[in-house]
Amino acid sequence: MDKKTIHLLCNAHLDPVWLWEWEEGAAAAISTFRTAADLCEKFDDFVFNHNEAILYQWVEEYEPSLFKRIRELVRKGKWHIMGGWYLQPDCNMPSGESFVRQILTGKRYFKEKFGVDVTTAVNLDPFGHAWGLPQILVKSGYDSYLFCRPFQNDCPLPDNHFVWVGCDGSEVMACHADGWYNSQLGKAHLKIMERMNNHPNKPFSLLLWGVGDHGGGPSREDLEQITSLIRRTKDFEIVHSTAAAFFDAVKRQYHLLPRHKRDLNPWGVGCYTSQVRIKQKHRELENQLYLVEKMAATAACQGLMKYPREELRRAMYDLLAGEFHDILPGTSIEPVQESSLRLLDHGLEELSRVKARVFFALACGQPKAKAEQIPILVYNPHPFKVRTIVECEFQLADANWAGTWTLLALRKGNQPIPSQLEKEASNLNLDWRKRIAFVAELEPSQMNRFDCTIDKVVQTKPPPKLQVRKGRVDFRSDDIEVVIDARTGLVDRFKVHGVHYLAEKAFEPLVMVDNEDPWGMLNRAYRRMAGRFKLMSTRKSARFAGVQSDELPPVRVIEDGPVRSVVEVLMSYNDSFICQRYKLPRQGTEIEIELRVHWNEKDRMLKLSIPVLGAGIEFLGQTAFGINPLPMRGNEGVAQKWIALVSRRAQTAITCMNEGSYGCDFSKNGLRLTLLRSPAYAGHPFFDRPIVEQDRYTPRIDQGERVFRFWLNAGSLDERLSAVDREALVHNEKPYALSFFPSGAGARPKAGAVLSDDVVQMSCLKLAEDNDDLIVRLFEPTGQARSTTLSLPCIGFKTRVDLAPFEVKTLRVKPKTRAVRETDLIERPMGK
Repeated sequence: MDKKTIHLLCNAHLDPVWLWEWEEGAAAAISTFRTAADLCEKFDDFVFNHNEAILYQWVEEYEPSLFKRIRELVRKGKWHIMGGWYLQPDCNMPSGESFVRQILTGKRYFKEKFGVDVTTAVNLDPFGHAWGLPQILVKSGYDSYLFCRPFQNDCPLPDNHFVWVGCDGSEVMACHADGWYNSQLGKAHLKIMERMNNHPNKPFSLLLWGVGDHGGGPSREDLEQITSLIRRTKDFEIVHSTAAAFFDAVKRQYHLLPRHKRDLNPWGVGCYTSQVRIKQKHRELENQLYLVEKMAATAACQGLMKYPREELRRAMYDLLAGEFHDILPGTSIEPVQESSLRLLDHGLEELSRVKARVFFALACGQPKAKAEQIPILVYNPHPFKVRTIVECEFQLADANWAGTWTLLALRKGNQPIPSQLEKEASNLNLDWRKRIAFVAELEPSQMNRFDCTIDKVVQTKPPPKLQVRKGRVDFRSDDIEVVIDARTGLVDRFKVHGVHYLAEKAFEPLVMVDNEDPWGMLNRAYRRMAGRFKLMSTRKSARFAGVQSDELPPVRVIEDGPVRSVVEVLMSYNDSFICQRYKLPRQGTEIEIELRVHWNEKDRMLKLSIPVLGAGIEFLGQTAFGINPLPMRGNEGVAQKWIALVSRRAQTAITCMNEGSYGCDFSKNGLRLTLLRSPAYAGHPFFDRPIVEQDRYTPRIDQGERVFRFWLNAGSLDERLSAVDREALVHNEKPYALSFFPSGAGARPKAGAVLSDDVVQMSCLKLAEDNDDLIVRLFEPTGQARSTTLSLPCIGFKTRVDLAPFEVKTLRVKPKTRAVRETDLIERPMGK
């Protein structure tokens, strides 16, 4: 009878941050790697495994002699580079493009420094895994995936070894590492013996060991005991191994492996919402990085500027570090939250300077403004036409001290554009600073020009025509009807082209019972209600708004014009307050809901309730390069930029987009968007012990002021699901507007990239990592095969691209010769 094989995979679980800050994480990495190198050199058969490029970067910078030893051990096969990513990120909330960058950055580093490629991706500690990952893995040169969470009771799996099938049909071997990723000091041999006793007939298995959850890894004591156990064991072959060697054994049984065709979720559903400032800042940095890359590539390939490679790379490192699985989920201590916000802000500051430089370069060739004109330039980074409401602020030539009010007119060429003046960000009670909102039709991947002129001067700012009448605000346009009950501040009617979509009392803020645990380890849902936000009294509204009057109606129309109406509602609950604004368009069917939340609750969750009409509804959400079915019956789900409520029976859909919110649920009570939570920092449940100390004040997460924005739309099923991915991208990677008086010099740049169809997405337009080739990444977002023509006017290139359902395709184009070839996600020719 053949011996059964146990593959021992020794690793060290090293979180760069968690209950500690990064300096302590770096110290632990260096000392752990030094110990591992010592033991690799002492024990002949021992192999140490580790991933995460960020840790190796620290060793390279802070202890170069140790880095040199590790390189030699890798060359000898004594130290195995596994995983190959920059770090172990959260695996639900980053966009598909961000996952690509984690792999691209990590794999390039390990290839450059150690000459190795990695075929097994390793994410042992993240709290769930997106359904789009299999395609990303396959197209990055991986054939296998090793993970620990979720557990069988959270996400039933067909076996510990299985084939994970992505939403596009891509397949990777996957292994759920039962028995966890570490072991107690001096007890690794007991873990091995337990495996042999519990699985006496299993032909092969993988066992992870290594001391601790903050460094540690291998120990001399453990290795001596394991060496002794190997010598005296007859029925099992116990080998020091690697993830790649284990999956070589799995591969021989590939045809027998069961398939798993969905995401690997849930676990720790509170992570979708904890520390919402981190999540919003991360989304902002994602958006700005990919937007600025598109602008910079367009400018650089036309010789308008040097491609800002180093600045973009620094911002990308900030983004990747901010995606770490205890940073982005919000499960670290408060000092880590603060340092992570600084990190993300550093990336945003790098990009803001690059963005300005690129914008001014792309503004060349714009004619000088005529007398009395105020130019507004809007750059659309997307490869398709965009119709959106643009907001821009600027100064009049001089302050108007007469106490009158200046009205403006807007044109694009000779075409009048609907526009309106709204409250500017500053608070100067003077007609000088102006904020204009207008409906813009923006040409793709280029600068768009609008010009303001003074229309007339009136005695006072015109009051809103839309008013509260008969206890409600009744808004009607050619496309939508919205009714807001002035007694509740909630939406009682939302009709699109004559069809009702929402039930009464929509957009009601609900307070749910929660606890001190930021992971939400013991929860699948948050359904027990603690209370509701209610409309403030007129006196309370006045105090909260900070006006001089003793009374202020809690429901008012504050902006009204040919572009939109804005209704403000003031609500409160206990010690918390919300300023909620409904932005209702004169054209189109999309409404915006903005909430400025002043949150002072503890161990509570805030949800925004949207009851809907209809039956047989499916709940869908955007995932990394795909669409994911979300849980029903009120269980918490995670999605990225958008979610949809789909009725196949009625052939309709409601879509909701966001700019940094990930948690949500749906049940017979309707859709509930999860806004924020207030658990303790790193409040970990243990048995029946209190989570936090009961003899002192304990700070809570997300206390204070937070801002949220959502965009709701409804219509026919095909139209909504075809449009929502692009709409969500536009709300996140917003066209950039700036009032700028150009010199008139130079030639107008050509567009960067243009797609011929109405659906396909471009997640990336940048220069290659190793030269000045253009990298273009396209994605089919609906699950239907389609074709598009990709044009790159900036270099005179055009080609047809065919995409299978949910397919991601990367093209590498040489600007001078226009030669094109398809590559994998790490920019290598396909098949290599």
